[in-house]
Amino acid sequence: MARNTPDTIAAIATPPGNGGVGIIRISGTNVSEIAEHLTHRACSQQASGIHSIPGDNKTLIPRLAQYSSFIDADGSVIDSGIVLYFPAPASYTGEDILELQGHGGSVVLDMLLRRVLSLGARLANPGEFTERAFLNNKLDLAQAEAVADLIESSTEQSVRSAQKSMQGVFSIQVNELVEELTELRTYVEAAIDFVDEEIDFLTDGVVENRITKILQRIEQIQRTAQQGRLLRDGMTVVLAGKPNAGKSSLLNALAGHEAAIVTDIAGTTRDVLKERIQLDGMPLHIIDTAGLRESGDAIEQEGIRRAHQEIKNADKILLLIDVREPDIESVLKTLPSSGNVTQIYNKIDLLGIAPEIKQTEFGTQIYLSIKTGSGMELLKQHLKQSVGFNEATDNVFIARRRHIEALNKGYEFVESALDQLRSSQAGELVAEDLKQAQMSLAEITGTFTSDDLLGKIFSSFCIGK
Repeated sequence: MARNTPDTIAAIATPPGNGGVGIIRISGTNVSEIAEHLTHRACSQQASGIHSIPGDNKTLIPRLAQYSSFIDADGSVIDSGIVLYFPAPASYTGEDILELQGHGGSVVLDMLLRRVLSLGARLANPGEFTERAFLNNKLDLAQAEAVADLIESSTEQSVRSAQKSMQGVFSIQVNELVEELTELRTYVEAAIDFVDEEIDFLTDGVVENRITKILQRIEQIQRTAQQGRLLRDGMTVVLAGKPNAGKSSLLNALAGHEAAIVTDIAGTTRDVLKERIQLDGMPLHIIDTAGLRESGDAIEQEGIRRAHQEIKNADKILLLIDVREPDIESVLKTLPSSGNVTQIYNKIDLLGIAPEIKQTEFGTQIYLSIKTGSGMELLKQHLKQSVGFNEATDNVFIARRRHIEALNKGYEFVESALDQLRSSQAGELVAEDLKQAQMSLAEITGTFTSDDLLGKIFSSFCIGK
């Protein structure tokens, strides 16, 4: 997939604002020429040992940090600092790279960047350095996405998981699956070509066993990827229920501070209130909503409409119920029947009821008291278990929604291949389903992908990466 990129790109790689150090990154075919004008030093193509640094100070040694002045067009010094030269292909992008590490003032960095651009570079697009690394086979698409995920990680566990993906843990598993599908397709197509043989390769159980094992392997990766997706995106939890059931109190209890106003007056919450928290390392997007009831107040009606909109998009709905008034049939009828609703019976302290969790024909029911904290640990464990989150994340790689979707598509095609084999032994249809599964999984690493997808992915990166 490597391609020729004749132009040279440059960008400030450190965050905006003033700091102790500022870095400008340059990549492309004109790096040597830019370096020579900027530092008055020629780029060497040969690395040098620690004890053989040239004494003339006129050469940039590959992968060796060297002090240098950065010279403007009129010969004046813009700044001074460390210069690092990485010749192709042993660099992040696979091209010649130059990094200038100077002082972190926004004005001096802007002056230095303008000098680099005047020497023939252009300003890099968002994510273009990593995109070039992908196009030059320095890393695959899943690894490239993990670079952005590492930068954006909000928890220690998500950092570790992003590192796993950058190191290729996810990609290796996907590539192994693709290889298994390729070998199985070859076997099936060979069976089609040799239909006159005495042995029917499609009915001897070999293909069925191999397909079954592939399905099991995809399921295993799906579970791990789902955990990785939760570490990256977090789970969206909507608090719903009648007024005064304890929704805002639960938000405050989970957030650990007074995020919502709590009063005895019904209808206090009239708009959607969002809070981002962490639950044992799992990011949660908690959304408090207006109480669900009939109301003649126009503002409250709008709040209820917004509540239903958030409910439609939730990963999990916690339906708050006052344990003293358990008649909630009218509210349940307005909620989705997808199975992601958990009934929270609050205020058990007022009736002297012990906290517990029940599995009933109506779904999961948790009895607790937000005021006293009794039963809150049951709720927290339920939230983690209901989405497959596991605190032991040593082997969890970071994953995105598109990865989950690709795995789901791949699973569906492999499952279809198994159905075709069992129902009709139609080798051509089995082979086609396996091919579609192979292509779906290959989208994860970018072996098979579209330019539109690449543009969407890399446009979300920061400019210096």
